[in-house]
Amino acid sequence: MSTASETPKPHILIVDDDAEIRDLLSRFLSKHDFRVTTAKDGREMRQALQDWSFDLVVLDLMMPGEDGLTLCRQVRSESSIPIIMLTAMGEEVDRIIGLEVGADDYMAKPFNPRELAARIKAVLRRSSSGAAVETDDDRPAKVAFADFVLDSATRTLHRSGSDIALTAGEYDLLVAFVDHPRRVLNRDQLLDMARGRAAIPFDRSIDVQVGRLRRKIEMDPKNPNLIKTVRGGGYMFTPEVQAS
Repeated sequence: MSTASETPKPHILIVDDDAEIRDLLSRFLSKHDFRVTTAKDGREMRQALQDWSFDLVVLDLMMPGEDGLTLCRQVRSESSIPIIMLTAMGEEVDRIIGLEVGADDYMAKPFNPRELAARIKAVLRRSSSGAAVETDDDRPAKVAFADFVLDSATRTLHRSGSDIALTAGEYDLLVAFVDHPRRVLNRDQLLDMARGRAAIPFDRSIDVQVGRLRRKIEMDPKNPNLIKTVRGGGYMFTPEVQAS
């Protein structure tokens, strides 16, 4: 029996021009404690975003008319809502571009709906849109580095009194760096810490996320001082980190 204190089901928006995929995902996710709305194109997606509040968007990359990349850019310019892109199998370039324009994760078609449900839950756990945000009891509520303050309670980054918008993926990557300052972290370690899954061969998603994060925190992203590339090793977060 439902109670007033019961946690509401996460509301997922599925955007795909394939009616069979929309129907399959709607039925499957509805059976696994999600509330689902579907859209077949950008027009229906924008209308749904106006009419409802969503916790996450599953967005197909290849659609006629406005494609997924265009729609991802539009959503990201207005909202930090988590986005999972659906891409064609083996299209690594498309996945990288999707991450560059603001997607939080991706899945290649064909996929197992059960795995997509697991990915959705993982992204929601990492996101401030999730009903329950996991925190590390050993981490101070706020930490300072350079002239930034990272607030884990609100999952926000501040600089000189101004908020810097971070996607869920960018935030989790920054937390991984802040938790391991002045230590070389390779791509597999960063994938595990920031994305909660093992790397796949030639997975460049961490490099893309690092590039996006650098553009938001570095004075000169092309010559970074805070996140250094270690040749043959990975990346190192160089500033001193202090409880704030």
